[in-house]
Amino acid sequence: MDLGLQQKVAIVTGGSEGIGRATARALALAGARVVICARRPDVLAKAMHDLSAETGTEVLAMPVDVREPADVMRLVDGVVARLGRIDVLVNNAGTSAAGAFESLTDDAWQDDLDLKLFAALRLVRIAIPHMRKAGGGSIVNLLNIGARQPAAGSMPSTISRAAGLALTKALSKELAPDQIRVNAVLIGLVKSAQHDKKRNPSLDRDRFYADMARQRQVPLGRVGEAEEAADLITFLASARAAFITGTAINFDGGASAVP
Repeated sequence: MDLGLQQKVAIVTGGSEGIGRATARALALAGARVVICARRPDVLAKAMHDLSAETGTEVLAMPVDVREPADVMRLVDGVVARLGRIDVLVNNAGTSAAGAFESLTDDAWQDDLDLKLFAALRLVRIAIPHMRKAGGGSIVNLLNIGARQPAAGSMPSTISRAAGLALTKALSKELAPDQIRVNAVLIGLVKSAQHDKKRNPSLDRDRFYADMARQRQVPLGRVGEAEEAADLITFLASARAAFITGTAINFDGGASAVP
């Protein structure tokens, strides 16, 4: 299926591992020119090299801390200088941070908001003029199912993600006249390096994830794959989703009680 992504320029934040890396791969295989960014230069360089080899197309990389306004500006300016345009922005940067409300300091709140909310705000704001110039574009914000269904002990992440959900809906209305679509994917349990770090080395990885799915009561009975999430994100970014904006899709195997 032709997704209409040939020669489109896509930025994927948090693109060196997990869902971000898988999304960069899927976009590149669909014909997009992809730029990934992340904080760790060594991991990023390896991802760039491996993705270029896997997809047979050049994937570019820029070491960037999206919490830093100057880095965000440098990223967008660098992409436009090298590739001439921006068509797709995938806001994927972020890590899980969860604790009881009374245990959270002002610094913890600020760090989480800087990474998960303000980084996306700044990137979108700077990318919009380039998307307008290109005749439209697609923004996909990666959130989690806690944005709709926050649990006890889930802050600050669920609060940051809920703000990202509101941002998605508001931007979709505001940017629709410019043919810039804005959607979100709400992630549930997906295999990742973050989860892998919690696994006892003596426990088989497949067993580890099977146990996790059972404990979290995932209706489909398993943990999602990063590549499956990437397929959804790539579709939302593509011309095949040209009439989809302002939506937030749960990617959780049916786990969320809120559709």
